[in-house]
Amino acid sequence: MIVTLTANPSLDRTVNLTAPLERGTVQRAESVTSQAGGKGVNISRACVAADLPSIAVLPAAKDDPFVLELLAAGVDCRPVEHEGDLRVNITITEPDGTTTKLNSPGPQVTPRLLQELEEALVRRAGSADWTVLAGSLPPGTPPEWYAELVAALRGAGARVAVDTSDAPLKALVDALPASAPHLMKPNGHELASFTGHQGEELEADPAAAAEAARDLVAQGVESVLVTLGPHGAVLVTGEGAWHATPPPVTVVSTVGAGDSSLFGYLLGDVTGRAPDHRLALAVAYGSAAAGLPGTTIPHPRQVQTDLVDVTRLDSAGS
Repeated sequence: MIVTLTANPSLDRTVNLTAPLERGTVQRAESVTSQAGGKGVNISRACVAADLPSIAVLPAAKDDPFVLELLAAGVDCRPVEHEGDLRVNITITEPDGTTTKLNSPGPQVTPRLLQELEEALVRRAGSADWTVLAGSLPPGTPPEWYAELVAALRGAGARVAVDTSDAPLKALVDALPASAPHLMKPNGHELASFTGHQGEELEADPAAAAEAARDLVAQGVESVLVTLGPHGAVLVTGEGAWHATPPPVTVVSTVGAGDSSLFGYLLGDVTGRAPDHRLALAVAYGSAAAGLPGTTIPHPRQVQTDLVDVTRLDSAGS
């Protein structure tokens, strides 16, 4: 089972254009879709599609339409009562797959909410294969909260994966090794934000990305999955490093591709796959998501693992 936390859930609204976006003009959209979303929610949706048990923990009223939508979709949603309207994120997609995101901050949190979210996670940690902390933190949350959660969850016997960015990511890295999760999933730009590299350099150079990720492994992180957009992904563990290139795909929307990649890796781990196969599943899931509209999560039948090429890089520590 995979337990997910979406601390800052969102209603994801996707606007699909028939022509490139032109600032300052009036354009007509081909379609507009809305979906209950957020990184952890997306991973729980992927679990449902793959028949893998999951529990989604998030702050919301029990009768919020957001929660009801997830329950109707088969997601075992465990909301922690919270006042305030959930945020709305707007994604604009252009015909060539270019994606522009406008993310709102979300409602202010309270110490009571953070405590109850932690209790909800720790209570389920022992029975889960993975606990996933994913996405941004809502206003009022201390940036070190994820780092503190990792320590609490590890103390409860959980295996923890973290996918975040900006201040929460920096705080997590600054607190290593005490805050070391079992898995971190930065993209190239996020990895560069605390390693002194340029994001474009790491995105385009898997060997450089692997070298930067080794610093995290040296500080106690068990596995680091670095997604590199069209250049695939890199996996670094104490056993070595691998690079996977994606299958051909016509990009429709990149929203949710990173979440799908993380799920693919977790699915591979839960089903006992070797590191290179876990990486192949991650890249195949991410590529499948990029070929779907909006935040659509791919079904396993849409995932082409056999078309992913995995190469062993220099062994870790070399």
